[in-house]
Amino acid sequence: MPCLRLPRRPREFAARFPSRADSAPLARSFLRAYLAGLPRGERYSDVAELLLGELVTNAVRHSDAPPDRLIEVRFAVAPADRLRLEVHDAGGGRPVLRPDVDPEEECGRGLLLVDELAERWGCCPRAGGIGKFVWVLVSPASGFTDLVFGRSPRLVTV
Repeated sequence: MPCLRLPRRPREFAARFPSRADSAPLARSFLRAYLAGLPRGERYSDVAELLLGELVTNAVRHSDAPPDRLIEVRFAVAPADRLRLEVHDAGGGRPVLRPDVDPEEECGRGLLLVDELAERWGCCPRAGGIGKFVWVLVSPASGFTDLVFGRSPRLVTV
């Protein structure tokens, strides 16, 4: 009797990037590849890519670590079908949510997006005591993607 082999879902991904502005789009491309290997990984893609880009950009711009230190990103599917994203840096500062950002300012809203779009997020010290990591949990989106792939019994009218 032939054995049916089911494709294995990627467990966890981790990579290190230089502390440079061009690391955010590179990290997002790795996330897209990771999600492509997940069953229905597209349900996370829009929100997850946006949040990962914000977290990497914050680590590059706001870390007080020496410029030669790398930024590490990790992603994995957590219990309850949530995608967990982590961005590690060697800096000592912790992210601060600034709800009173002036609407005329061109930056300063990254954590507001994270706070609004992530199911949960937080910041923890890294093992060994050097630096921190910021993590987010992303819920799978339902709706249009599920409908496109025929996974929902509802009909949509426009």
